[in-house]
Amino acid sequence: MSNFEHLIRNRYSCRQFSDSEVSSDKVQLILESALLSPTAKNSRQWQFYVTDNRLLMTQLADVKEHGASFLRDAGFAVVVACDPKNDECWIEDCSIAAITMQYQASDLGLGSCWCEIRDRYLSDGTSAEDAVRGIVGVGENERILCVIAFGHAKSGETKHSREADWQKVKIVD
Repeated sequence: MSNFEHLIRNRYSCRQFSDSEVSSDKVQLILESALLSPTAKNSRQWQFYVTDNRLLMTQLADVKEHGASFLRDAGFAVVVACDPKNDECWIEDCSIAAITMQYQASDLGLGSCWCEIRDRYLSDGTSAEDAVRGIVGVGENERILCVIAFGHAKSGETKHSREADWQKVKIVD
């Protein structure tokens, strides 16, 4: 494992992927990190739908008006979902699992990018959740938080520099 500070400072949202295949060992480690991520009350109610099918990836890239096109070229994608009837903290639990996968991917030298699905729509009013549900077969009772794209970063991928904005921290005595 690399230094966590280095991981935090250098992980970025990768939106351009090469056509290099991601090894099954790396895919497994990424998924295992999600399965081991913490949840409220240790409920572990999330579901992960995984695909590297090019047709499905192309369809996923069109599930909302903006901000999903990078899915088309990713090595694989993970849809993060949960039945809210079984987990009142489903948004939080799914979010933790999603970022845990992204940190694991970065530690493995892979790029990733979060594609928000919950409460997003196509211009005709179709919900992105319904679009994703139809593509990968997510259960009717499940809500979809996001789709995470994973893969090898394309050479020359632009990393946005960022600094810690300490004005966002308020010390309370």
